[in-house]
Amino acid sequence: MNDGLIPNRYAKALFKFASQEGVQASVYDEMKQLEQSYAANTALKTAVNNPFIAVDEKEKVILTAAGAKAGGAFDRFLLLVIKKNRVDFLRLIAQAYIKLYRRQCSIAHVEVVTAAKLPDNEINGILDVVKKHLGSKTLEQSFKVDKDLIGGFTINVDGQVLDASVKNELSKLRLKLLS
Repeated sequence: MNDGLIPNRYAKALFKFASQEGVQASVYDEMKQLEQSYAANTALKTAVNNPFIAVDEKEKVILTAAGAKAGGAFDRFLLLVIKKNRVDFLRLIAQAYIKLYRRQCSIAHVEVVTAAKLPDNEINGILDVVKKHLGSKTLEQSFKVDKDLIGGFTINVDGQVLDASVKNELSKLRLKLLS
């Protein structure tokens, strides 16, 4: 079975429903929070997929992980997902919804990873260059520090990576010397 087909269909249905209700932005925020919760806590998937946990308990756990309120559009969607036994696809549905929402709203996710914390003016300079290349897209940005880069930075824009790190340059040099 294709893991992409089911999540994409559910994400499209949720987006259509949320758009009709006028809550697509809040559902987007809840889906981002849910994805972050899945990424930060591996036990969440285990708990949600556990057949011995009651449906109402699963619902509470997922609503809490998503930062959602009972009775909202996300809650109604969640009950459908649980009823149809698709809860094991929930993280993939969240990722598909996030991707769909960003595409529909012309949002680019930009992740800047640096070797050390940069001053705001340098970060703004990097983001200005990215904005020029993306045109009219809205930027949704996140910043991380990774000391393993040694120096420089990497920029990930919707899966496309620009690696201007010392670590990458050393790796290229090593490969060149080996060949």
